[in-house]
Amino acid sequence: MQNRSVIDNVKPQINNGRFMIQRVVGEKVNVSASIFGDGHDYLRAVVEYKKEGTKKWTTVEMADLGNDAWSASFTVTEQAIYQYRIVSWVDHLLTWYRGFKKKQADGQPMGVELAIGGNLLTEVAKSLAKSKQAPVRAAIKELGQKDEGSATDYVLGPVFGKIVQDYPLRKFETTYDHNMRVKVGRLRERFSSWYELFPRSASQDVNRTGTFKDVELLLPRIDELGFNVLYMPPVHPIGRKNRKGRNNATTAMEGEPGSPWAIGAAEGGHKAILPELGDIKDYKALIHKAKTEYDIDVALDLAFQCAPDHPYIEDHPDWFIWRPDGTIMYAENPPKKYQDIVPINFETEDWKALWEELLSVVLYWCEAGVTIFRVDNPHTKPYRFWEYVIGETNKKFPDTIFLAEAFSRPAVMTELAKRGFQQSYTYFTWRTTPQEMKEYLTELTTTDLADIMQPNFWPNTPDILAFEMMGANSNQFVKRLLLAATLSSSYGLYGPSYELMENRGNTNGKEEYYDSEKYMARHYDWSYRNRITDAYTLINHARNNNPALQQTNNIRFTGSENGNLLSFVKWDEERTNFIWTIVNFDQHNRQGGHVHVPQDLLGHDGFRVTDLLTGNQYWWNGHSNYVDLDPGQWPAHVFKVEFS
Repeated sequence: MQNRSVIDNVKPQINNGRFMIQRVVGEKVNVSASIFGDGHDYLRAVVEYKKEGTKKWTTVEMADLGNDAWSASFTVTEQAIYQYRIVSWVDHLLTWYRGFKKKQADGQPMGVELAIGGNLLTEVAKSLAKSKQAPVRAAIKELGQKDEGSATDYVLGPVFGKIVQDYPLRKFETTYDHNMRVKVGRLRERFSSWYELFPRSASQDVNRTGTFKDVELLLPRIDELGFNVLYMPPVHPIGRKNRKGRNNATTAMEGEPGSPWAIGAAEGGHKAILPELGDIKDYKALIHKAKTEYDIDVALDLAFQCAPDHPYIEDHPDWFIWRPDGTIMYAENPPKKYQDIVPINFETEDWKALWEELLSVVLYWCEAGVTIFRVDNPHTKPYRFWEYVIGETNKKFPDTIFLAEAFSRPAVMTELAKRGFQQSYTYFTWRTTPQEMKEYLTELTTTDLADIMQPNFWPNTPDILAFEMMGANSNQFVKRLLLAATLSSSYGLYGPSYELMENRGNTNGKEEYYDSEKYMARHYDWSYRNRITDAYTLINHARNNNPALQQTNNIRFTGSENGNLLSFVKWDEERTNFIWTIVNFDQHNRQGGHVHVPQDLLGHDGFRVTDLLTGNQYWWNGHSNYVDLDPGQWPAHVFKVEFS
C-alpha cells in the first residue's frame, strides 16, 4: 500500500512488541515516536487503543512537538490486556488549510483555493458514514458561496478550524502495529507495603511455637503499623532428611524446626500445610480475615525446590538429578551447600508434566485465596516456564501478583519482569550513598525498565543483613526504612528483626544474620513499640494518604551543595499532590545545606511544606531553602508541599 510517512523510535515497547509493558488501573500510557514524511505536506497522527478481544479502536490525537517528535497518552481503566498502535498520514486538507491562511494574509486571490478546499472536503465526506456527513456538507456549502469574502471569512473562523481538526482527510496511511500491548493489573501491583514474619514465631505463649491462629491475632498490629501485605516464608511440611540446625549447621539437634524452604516430608509437599501451623482451613481463615477486615493480602512463598524426602522424589524420580553413586544431587552455589534442598531438574524429558504439576500448585493456592506469590530464586528456572505459569494464572486469577526474588545480574532480572513478574527485588540494599541511589533510581525510572519492572525495595530479608547494617545504630535503621518507603512505591521489611534493630552478622564474613530465624523459632513481645515502629506507622500513613508516594517513576532529584543529602520530589499524575523528601545519609552527624527548588514542578513563588513525620510547617521560597537534619531526631524530612 502506498504511504508517505515514516514512524520510528516508538516508545513504549519491549523487544519490538514481543513482551507487554505493565500498568495498573487508572495509569496513563505515554506514547512517543519520531514521525516524518517526504516533502512539505503536513502530517497527522493518532494512537489507537482497545482492550484485547474487542473490535473498536479508541483514537487519541498525537501532538506534534517539533523536530519530528510526536506524543499522546491514554488511560487504562480496567484490569485487562490492551493493544495499541500508531497511525499517521499526510493530511492534504490540513496542508491546504494552513496554506490558505498564508496566501490570504499575503493578499492573494482565494477563489481557486476555495474550490480546492471544497473538493478536499468532498473526499472527506465520502469517507464518512452518511449519518456523520452533515457538518462537512455544511462546510462545503459555505466554501461554495458566491461571495468570496464571506467564504474566506468562514474558512478563517473557528467553526471551520474545528472541522479541519475533527474530520481529517486520512489517505496514504502508515500504521505501526507490532502487537504492542499493555498488561493492566490492580493498584497493589504498583503500591504495596510488605511485612514479613515467620508464623512459627508468632506465639505469645513461650511454651509453644506459633500457628496461623496466632498470626490472626497479629493482624490488628500489622494494620496499625500501616502494612497491606503480610508475607510469610513457606508454610509447607519441612523435610526431616538432612534438616539444617541453628546457624545453618549441617545437623539439626532434637526439636529444631529446620528451614521452611526445605519443602516436603511424609505429611505432603507443595500443596500441604505444616501441621504445627494448623491446617488448610486455618490458613484460609487467616487469608479471609486479613483481606475482608484489614484489606491485607497474605503472600505465599513459592519455592519450587524440594527437601530430600519430598513425595515428588519417589513419585517422579526423573524430575531430579541423580549422581553416579545413586544419590540425589542437592542444591549448591559453590562454595555454599544446601544439603537440605534438592533442585528440580527442569531439563527432564517429562518437562510438560512437570510444568503442568507446578502450575497446578499455583492454582491450588489461588483457589484457597492467595493473591500474591513471593517467588524464591526464579532465575534458576526457565524463563519460558514463568511466562507459562504467570500467564495461565493471570487468565484465571487476574488479581494475582508475582514478586521475583532474584538478586542477580541486571539482564536476568529484567528478563523475569518481561516474562510477567509484576514486582521485583532490587539492588536497593547495596546502594549506600546519595550518588549511588540517585544513579540507580534514574536507571529504574527513566529507561525501558520503567515500563517493565516494578521495583520492591527491601532494607533487609531473612537471608540478608547488609554489611551497612551490621553494628548500625537506630538512626541507620530509620534512614533505610524511610529511603525504601519514599523512593519506591512498593517496599518490604523482615519486620520483627528490623524493629528490634538486629545488627549482628554471622561470623562467616557474609551478609547473614547470626542466629538466623530461618533455622529456629523465636518468641517476640508483639506489644513492643519503639522508634522503628513509630517510623513504620508515620511513613505508611503518609504513603497511604499521598498518591505521590504510590508511584515510583514520578521522581525528580534536586540539587544540594552537601553531598550527604539526597533530595527528591514526587508527584501524582494530576500534579495536585507533591511530596519532597530530603535524607541525611550520615547516621552519626547532623548535616545541613540548601536544596534547590525544581521550578518547572513547583513554580517560582513561595509555598508551605509540612513534615509528615513531625508535623512541623515551614514557608519556603521558590529558589532554594536550607535544611538541617539531626539523625538522632529524624534523618529525613518528608514534606507535603502545599500552595497558597
